[in-house]
Order: sequence, then structure tokens, then C-alpha cells
Amino acid sequence: MKRKSVTSRDVAKLAGVSQSAVSRSFSPDPKVAEKTRKKVMAAARELGYRPNSIARSLITRSSRTIAVVTYSLENPFYTFMLEKASRFFQQQGYHLLLFFAPSDRGFATVIDDIIRSQVEGVLMLAITLDNAQAEEVADFGIPVVIINRTVNYAGISQVGSDNVSGGYWAGRYLASLGHRRIAYLAGLPDSSTDRQRHDGFIEGLATEGVACQALEVGNYRYADACQATRRLFAASSPPDALFCANDLMAIAAMETLSHEFGLTVPDDVSVIGFDDVPMAAWPSHSLTTLQQPVDQMIMKATELLMGQINQTDTAPEHITLPVTPMLRGSTRRPARDPEDS
Repeated sequence: MKRKSVTSRDVAKLAGVSQSAVSRSFSPDPKVAEKTRKKVMAAARELGYRPNSIARSLITRSSRTIAVVTYSLENPFYTFMLEKASRFFQQQGYHLLLFFAPSDRGFATVIDDIIRSQVEGVLMLAITLDNAQAEEVADFGIPVVIINRTVNYAGISQVGSDNVSGGYWAGRYLASLGHRRIAYLAGLPDSSTDRQRHDGFIEGLATEGVACQALEVGNYRYADACQATRRLFAASSPPDALFCANDLMAIAAMETLSHEFGLTVPDDVSVIGFDDVPMAAWPSHSLTTLQQPVDQMIMKATELLMGQINQTDTAPEHITLPVTPMLRGSTRRPARDPEDS
């Protein structure tokens, strides 16, 4: 367990600096040498020090700033969400600071920078946390909402869509088309969204008596998805249908199939994505996909965050919103609706 009684004086002693240097290290004070700041942060982590009092004092100055943390904007879905979040907070008189965190280490790499930035709240956009990290984030005393990821921890508000149901529909729909060599193109394997979409997909296939033929990992990225598609379709018995864990990978797969394998979507291969980014509806893609309710997700997440900022005793909430199938030209039409059976 973390030591709740650790003070800035303890940190100062371990780091070999003054107590005022500790306070300045947790603010954007330019007078603090970087060497000193690193010593303080290392000591704070070792002792389990959480500068809640500092965070609260910063908040009372009303910086009117929200931190948005994400690992990438390559996926147009996150660019779309970021634009909507920015517009909402601008209407509330707030502005955003954008932080990038590596997908493998997540929030821990930017915690110190966020605290020093005097933000009033944090919106975590598709950042993966484990339970220990989630508890650590909650201990900082700054309001946090996670969007498009889930963690099994009650102390942080989370807003996401029903990934399991979306995956279930995709699996059952592809099987209902008569496909039997159906593959899954996975996102980030340790992300909650990928696990949930995969689990739902496997269950949906099973209801039609079909198993997943193959799985490759595309890491939610275009280039990785192209490579994964090449591996899938270089097999002696390649898939005749593909469920991709997001639209960006689905578009990468379709372009690879067309330009490198000479295959036609949907005549040779049916493809389903997930997200419904604007380009999914473009005629050149016409991608069948699961639409995430972006407007609702942003509205709920931003409302929860503002509620925590304005009322520090607001209880965290976990909200799951439904997804909607968007039938377009990348899949054949079934002889029957899979929901009819």
C-alpha cells in the first residue's frame, strides 16, 4: 500500500533539496533546474508522494485549462473526437493542452508534465491503464475521465461504447453472408477495446457455428495493418472475410487487397471496420462498420469532467453507449438478417 502520510518534507530530505524546491518542481517554475526537478520526481515516486495539496492549490487559481492525453492522432477517429472536445471546452471558456503518451507505458510518462501545467482536469483519450495505474492517477487529486478505454477500477469516470456487442454483430453478420474463412485484424492487444471487440466477434461467429480462421495484429495503425493483411492473404487458404478492430485498419486492408493482391471488395473479400470515421462513408471506401456515438461519448465525458471540476465530491461513473451497424458496400448483403434467427 502507498504511504498516505508522506509529505513534501520527506521528499525534500530524500532528494537532498529544500522543501520549496519540491513545491517549485511540481509547478511550471522556470527557476528550477532540470537536474533538481528530476531528483525531486524520482524521490516522490520512490516514496509514493502524491501532491494532492499542490494540485488543489493550482486548481483554485482557475487555469481554465484541460489536459488531453492520447498516444497518437494517426487514427482519424481520435482527431474527430479531439475536435469535438475542443469545441465543447471552448464554449465553456476552457482551452486544451495536448500530451502524447507511448501506447506501451501510457499515462505514467506524462504525469509530471501534467501536474506542472496547472490543468484543472484530464481527459484521457484511448490511454490504456491497469488497475494499479488507475489508482495512482486517482490519487493525484485532479479530475480525470477516461474515454474509449475501460479499466476495472471504480475510482475513475469512464465513457466508452459497447465494443462486445459491436464485435458480436460483426462476427454473426459475416457468417450470415455465407463466409467461413473469416479472420480478425486486431488493434493494440493489451487495450480494452480490442479485447472486447475480439471477444464479441468470437461469440458472434460461434452462434453461426463458425470459428475465427486467423488473427493478425495491426496495432490500430495503417502501416501495421497493411503488413498484417499481407500475412493473412499470403496463406495457402486466405480469408474470404475480415473484421478489423478499427476503420483505419479496414481501409488499409482494402487498399492492400486491391493494389497488391488484385482482389475485389466485396466480391472476393467482405470487410467490416469499427468507428465510422467520416472517410468510411466516402464512395472510394464505402466501408461497412460499427458506428461509435462520438457526440454522445464526448458530451458525457466532458460533462463528467466539468462536474468533477466544479463539484469535487462528484462520484465517478462508468458509462457504456450502444454502437450502430452502418451497412455499406464493403460487404455482401445476406440472404437473411442475422437478428431474425
